[in-house]
Amino acid sequence: MWSLFRRKSAAPEVLPPPVPEGLTYVVGDIHGRLDLLEHALELIQADRGSAAASLVFLGDYVDRGPDSAGVLNRLFKLRIADVEVICLMGNHERMMLDFLDDPDRRGDRWLRNGGTETLASFAPARADPRKGQSRLEALRDSFLDTIEPELLYWMRSLPLSWRSGSLGCVHAITDPAQAWEAQDEDILLWGRPSPALIPRSDGIWVAHGHTIVDQSEAVCGHIALDTGAYRTGRLSVLRCDDRGIKFFSATAP
Repeated sequence: MWSLFRRKSAAPEVLPPPVPEGLTYVVGDIHGRLDLLEHALELIQADRGSAAASLVFLGDYVDRGPDSAGVLNRLFKLRIADVEVICLMGNHERMMLDFLDDPDRRGDRWLRNGGTETLASFAPARADPRKGQSRLEALRDSFLDTIEPELLYWMRSLPLSWRSGSLGCVHAITDPAQAWEAQDEDILLWGRPSPALIPRSDGIWVAHGHTIVDQSEAVCGHIALDTGAYRTGRLSVLRCDDRGIKFFSATAP
C-alpha cells in the first residue's frame, strides 16, 4: 500500500495553504482519553469565541485509553451552538463494529488492539456462554447489553471523509491518484503515508490521524494530527481558516 504514496522526485512541492469554506477545527485520535477531549473542547471554545465553525474529529475514539465509553457518549451527545460537529469513522471503530458483527472471526484482532480497554470502560456483566455459544459470542452479547442502540446506530453511520474548500479530512490517508469521491475504504481507514509524500493533484490538503507523529505538522498537502494521545497525554487540534493554520495541544490537568 505504501507504493501508492511514493514520490518519484525528492524535490518538495510548494502548495497554496488549505482554505476551508469557514473556520474549521480538526481533532486528532482520542483513544479513550476523555480528559484530553474535554480540554480540547475548552481550548476550541476559547479560541473561536462566538464565531460559527466546523469541528471535525478524525476517528479512533475507542481503545487503548481508559475511558472509551465516556468519549463515545460525549461525542454522540455533543451539541454546540453555531458549530457543525462531524465525527469520522476510524479503523478502531471499524474493528469494534466488526467484533459486534462477527465475534468469532474478528474478536481477537480487536481485543489485541485495545478492545480489552474499551470493554473495561463499558463494564459489561460477566460473559457466561450459553449452550452452543462461544466465549467471544458471549462477550459480544454482554457488551451489547451495555451500549445504547442509538449510540451503536450512530457509530455505524459515521462518515469516512469530510471536505470543505481545499481542506479534506479522513482518518488515515487518501490515494492521491483517485478522486476525492472515489476513495477506497481500506485506504481511508488503514492506509499509511510514505516518508516521501505525494500531494493530491486537485489541491486538497488532507488532515489525518492514524499514524503517530512526534508533533503535528503540515507538509506537502498532508496535515498529521495523531500525536499518540493515549500514551503521550497530548491531543492535537488544527485551526484552519482563510488566515492560515495553527496547531494547539490539549493536555491532562
